[in-house]
Amino acid sequence: MGTKLKGDIAEQAAILQALKLGWGVLKPVGDRLPYDLVFDVEGTLVKIQVKSAWFNQARGNYVVDNRRTKTNRRVMIRDTYTAADFDFALVFMGDLDLFYVFPVEVFIGYGSEIHMVEADRRQRKPDSAKYRDAWELILQWAACGETRMRTPVKLGEKV
Repeated sequence: MGTKLKGDIAEQAAILQALKLGWGVLKPVGDRLPYDLVFDVEGTLVKIQVKSAWFNQARGNYVVDNRRTKTNRRVMIRDTYTAADFDFALVFMGDLDLFYVFPVEVFIGYGSEIHMVEADRRQRKPDSAKYRDAWELILQWAACGETRMRTPVKLGEKV
């Protein structure tokens, strides 16, 4: 299975999960934007980047590249994302039917890759474990949306 197909499957799995949670889903036309989907969570629009993780047999963990990949017919260019590119990254593990829900600041805070451990044999959970199926992070972020969007006004000033 090619990477493009794996990405399409991850995107469709994200759409299905959002619909199960009662959220609206918008899909941008084309693939030139730094996000793949927009969720409408209780009236707040949340930009979502979807990534598909692969299993690294040698290390025994899942890996996702957290860089942006731009391609044309001859050249593949990797670039970093910025905090303004999207609000959350969803990392999908297809064989486990599992998502990691990373806020953008966390996702871009890693180097070029994020490693996620799904084995119980570790004594200490990795930092990424708190983002395992953490869909409530999106809901909490959306609940703060009205506060984030408002600009402060002075007393007596027209809104």
